[in-house]
Amino acid sequence: MDFKRRNGGPAMGGASQAKKGKMSTEWEDSPSQFEEELALFDEMEMEAESEEGQAGHDVIPVGYCIHYTPKNQPMNTVMQASPPKATRLMKPTLTLRSGVCFVCTWKFLKLVVCGGHCLLDPTKHLRYAVCTCDGRFMVDSDVVGCCWIELPKGKYRLREERSEGQTGSKYPGKVSLCQYEVDVAWNDLVSHPAEGEWQRIAPLRVLSFDIECAGRKGVFPEPEIDPVIQIASMVQRQGEKEPFIRTVFTLQSCASIVGSQILCFTQEKLLLQSWAEFVRTVDPDIITGYNIQNFDLPYLLNRAATLKVNVFPYLGRVWSSKSVLKDSSFQSKQMGRRENKTVNMEGRVQFDLLQVLLRDYKLRSYTLNAVSFHFLQEQKEDVQHSIITDLQNGNEQTRRRLAVYCLKDAYLPLRLLQKLMCVINYMEMARVTGVPLTYLLSRGQQIKVVSQLLRQAMKQDLVMPVVRTEGGEDYTGATVIEPEKGYYSVPITTLDFSSLYPSIMMAHNLCYTTLLQKSQVEKLSLSPEDFIKTPTGDLFVKSSVRKGLLPEILENLLSARKRAKAELKKETDPFKKQVLDGRQLALKISANSVYGFTGAQVGKLPCLEISQSVTGFGRQMIEQTKQHVESKYTISNGYQADAKVIYGDTDSVMVKLGVATVQEAMNLGKEAADWVSSYFVPPIKLEFEKVYYPYLLINKKRYAGLYFSSNAEHHDKMDCKGIVSSNLNLQFMSLLVHCFIISKLIKLLCNIQLDVSQPLGLIFHHLMQPHSYIVRKHSHSTRAAILLFVCFFQNLLDEKIFDCCTCISHLLQSLTHEPRAGLHFVYGES
Repeated sequence: MDFKRRNGGPAMGGASQAKKGKMSTEWEDSPSQFEEELALFDEMEMEAESEEGQAGHDVIPVGYCIHYTPKNQPMNTVMQASPPKATRLMKPTLTLRSGVCFVCTWKFLKLVVCGGHCLLDPTKHLRYAVCTCDGRFMVDSDVVGCCWIELPKGKYRLREERSEGQTGSKYPGKVSLCQYEVDVAWNDLVSHPAEGEWQRIAPLRVLSFDIECAGRKGVFPEPEIDPVIQIASMVQRQGEKEPFIRTVFTLQSCASIVGSQILCFTQEKLLLQSWAEFVRTVDPDIITGYNIQNFDLPYLLNRAATLKVNVFPYLGRVWSSKSVLKDSSFQSKQMGRRENKTVNMEGRVQFDLLQVLLRDYKLRSYTLNAVSFHFLQEQKEDVQHSIITDLQNGNEQTRRRLAVYCLKDAYLPLRLLQKLMCVINYMEMARVTGVPLTYLLSRGQQIKVVSQLLRQAMKQDLVMPVVRTEGGEDYTGATVIEPEKGYYSVPITTLDFSSLYPSIMMAHNLCYTTLLQKSQVEKLSLSPEDFIKTPTGDLFVKSSVRKGLLPEILENLLSARKRAKAELKKETDPFKKQVLDGRQLALKISANSVYGFTGAQVGKLPCLEISQSVTGFGRQMIEQTKQHVESKYTISNGYQADAKVIYGDTDSVMVKLGVATVQEAMNLGKEAADWVSSYFVPPIKLEFEKVYYPYLLINKKRYAGLYFSSNAEHHDKMDCKGIVSSNLNLQFMSLLVHCFIISKLIKLLCNIQLDVSQPLGLIFHHLMQPHSYIVRKHSHSTRAAILLFVCFFQNLLDEKIFDCCTCISHLLQSLTHEPRAGLHFVYGES
């Protein structure tokens, strides 16, 4: 871009042709695969430039984006751009509380408040409800997160840009970096539901960056002492495959990198100042990276403060809003308690990929290298942290190697965002639940249900009470039928309740608004046909008397998911399919979280009667399913064998029907699901899900088997639950090893002889020595399992699947010595 090619500023990398000394030849390598990829980006952009007659990455399209900026202090942001057709739209950036209209509650009265003044019943004391100011504004104006908003012609006034000190107008001037700012009445906004053409995702600009510091040996970098030596930045439009800006800000000279731009600086202060200006000029909607929330951004702010770079901490879109570092803590049942740092950046969403992975995925390691290999089968550039300072203190070529390393660390988060569809999934969740995108990243699960509940309550002129909770009585959870452990060499059919807890709440009309106290039955003159009594003894009126809010919310969510899945089957465009898939997943998660909201004892609106009734119905239905299946599918009723439920967990049962083939198990499973469903109240439905063959049941929530669902001839995958596995070989190993332990085949120790002159025989020989850690610390059954492990991999060697001879010494060392401090063990390993 033109703003990166300034005269008289930073020197352009690659200009110097200084002679290479010893340091240069020591560090110089052939181009890595990533460097070749960068060069390919450059070639692609040159082709696009020649075809379209314009620079491929020198243009950032603005489109028709109008920014709604009311007065005073900053609030959260909803950003959009580029409408699907030529219509003027707006990008709301809520910055002033006084310009926002919202609904508040005082006891049971609905009060409309504008600019801090109560318009109805001003004598009453105002009491805020369970959501924030911007949340109330969004609910009242029917605006959801990441939706498209239209401003009708003549309903808004554009703000003008004024020079400093300019006066003479009664209207305020621009206060932000936004291309447009408007003043508009809250009730003139037209919000479009995310359906049809309004389902499209705006081409948001995503900036990914990574920093490198010149630390001291054995000491973690400290911003008060250690300088920032490089900042790599990549910018990509949402929906495009490759970044169109690839820039490295580096201290001292650096050799050029094909496909990237190197900006060199002689002073660290100038480097930081220029990068901050780069951020403000590129104007990204989303800023991402790996651990930027707790390291990169705090380090940059603290370093800028140390060097007195006063213009640096203005990284948001509002000119006068300074980015300030604060400590925060977050606690939830899902993630536990986490101490984090936060940096306010008005108008931009901080999408730290590490925080997203910690929230959404259970991985053995969360380092960028491990995560990249797990999801992308890619890794970082081969540069050890211990040599970063040496590379910086070298010459242009060594700093070039460091720049490639830094660029790769900025590029991998973009690749992971694409692979995991993080931005799309979170945007669809914001649309479904009605909250801003930032809420999903910084807050827990309850705010999503609160938003939906408020919207539904407003339609019925209801308000939500403010409930103070400190935890209370617990309730009984779901039923787990005791597993009949063992290895099954016959097909095992799995029957699953579709959306069990949401279905129970809809079927029995369980809600805050339908809950009855026993004393109210006579007072309201209700007959026994007007209400139900749950398995836990709680009373709820039927939908014929009053339809509950929660069942209505769930019906809307599940019907919307059904429509999204139907559209997904018809859609052919890959990007639109990703959006629809993200939407249906968001709808599913949102529906399932409603039950959890009612059961959160320390929450916004807990209701023990609802949560314990739901689990009570669930336990009852699992037991009834077991009885129905085992009573019908018997030899006396003309079937091949007596059916037996060998395991049941929350919303599914696993049945041994006694048939010999997978196809028979599938057919009988579908028949059983339909027959059992007829005993339950709609929309509760039992469905055939899959067949396992063979099947290993180790314990509760720990099992494995070949998974058949779509085709009886070929399995879909190898499915392991509660068993650590990273690839197909290890899955088979887990299956065989656990099968061996459970079957207690210790006698194989005496029957199988291994040649100690062969690699695996040598391994087994060392494992069984008296000095071996395994022999000293583990049981005979574990050593038997190890033997089976050896035999299994001997077969792989015989088939020339891999050659392990080169790693024998490492394997022996790791298996015969006691674990070292710092080694990672999965929970449950011994």
